Amino acid sequence: MLAVCYPRCGTCKKAVKWLEDNNVAFTYRDIKTDNPSEEELRKWHAMSGLPLKKFFNTSGMLYKEMKLKDKLPEMSEDDMFRLLASDGLLVKRPIAVTSDTVLVGFKEAEWETLLK
Repeated sequence: MLAVCYPRCGTCKKAVKWLEDNNVAFTYRDIKTDNPSEEELRKWHAMSGLPLKKFFNTSGMLYKEMKLKDKLPEMSEDDMFRLLASDGLLVKRPIAVTSDTVLVGFKEAEWETLLK
């Protein structure tokens, strides 16, 4: 399993601790230094079954500075994917990627069901 996280993110720290406490084998990937590519984001989006907007870190400073709340509704999916791939801090995290599912954000009950 791949855990895409930001080291300074409290939620990511909780997710990593949960993975370790539950003996879930994972590879850690720093979203700031190794941002997901547009191709990866497209694949993960399809696997997640979530609306693309759920991949945006809506509480992040960059999201707010760029006023994306107002811009996203007008953007095409292609533009959204390009934007997400441009900076890891725009992407909601943590992201858990397995061979058959993608979880965005850390909801312990969801991770418990799908990752154990």
